[in-house]
Amino acid sequence: MLPFRQVDVFSSEPWLGNPLAVVHDADGVTDDQMAHFARWTNLSETTFLCAPTDPAADYRVRIWTTAGELPFAGHPTIGSAHAWLEAGGVPQGDVVVQECGAGLVDVRRSPRLGFSAPPLRRSGPVEAELRARIVHALGIGDAEVDDMAWIDNGPGWVGVDLGTARAVLDVVPDIAAFTDLKVTVVGRHKAARAAELDADVEVRAFFADGRDFAEDPVTGSANAGLAQWLVGTGALPSSYTSRQGSAIGREGRVRIEADGDRVWVSGDAVTRIAGEVDL
Repeated sequence: MLPFRQVDVFSSEPWLGNPLAVVHDADGVTDDQMAHFARWTNLSETTFLCAPTDPAADYRVRIWTTAGELPFAGHPTIGSAHAWLEAGGVPQGDVVVQECGAGLVDVRRSPRLGFSAPPLRRSGPVEAELRARIVHALGIGDAEVDDMAWIDNGPGWVGVDLGTARAVLDVVPDIAAFTDLKVTVVGRHKAARAAELDADVEVRAFFADGRDFAEDPVTGSANAGLAQWLVGTGALPSSYTSRQGSAIGREGRVRIEADGDRVWVSGDAVTRIAGEVDL
């Protein structure tokens, strides 16, 4: 039996945000066991905490979706750090250092848990054929796109700036057209609405693994990539809050803060289930 937690990430309110399953002390768990358990939880990600192999790291995490392993993902980073600290983990320094497939990721603890976004693996313009596929899959016209770019920090995201939050909320994706696409859309709230919602932008993230389509509740990696892209171009300010999940009843908040060359992605994390699991 191994210690187990299920954590809500990017919301302090029960049953909102994005849940994460976390298995502790997982060094002896095989790849097949990880894959089977991740499919069984049926969450967007399940993580397994292991001893680090890099002496600079506090722990090592393996991040699994229902379809396979990822080198990095955002809400699993915050949720795993929360679970590790809650279980008695003591970092070596001022920040928690997570080891994952993307390398070492710093996670600060104040004012709330937040990770330093890893460098984009792929950035820049999207190829014309792929852009056409994405526009079709989103059910919009090309003229409705303010900008589009690769924002891939591991999962394979493409970012689409639709200008307004209303345009984001109005998207009705063509599920059959998604196949292997991973697309996140962003738009801005008007000032009065932003103050009312405590959110400057609206974000939605859609993905498919060749079989299943999903809209992700609240996505740390996608928000990180959007910030690196749009803060970098000046299209968004260096500090802002995004709302995601409202279209599917799972509303959460992601806090973005650009500090020099770093983009910090922060949010709440709360344990909802704690116990043991027999793998």
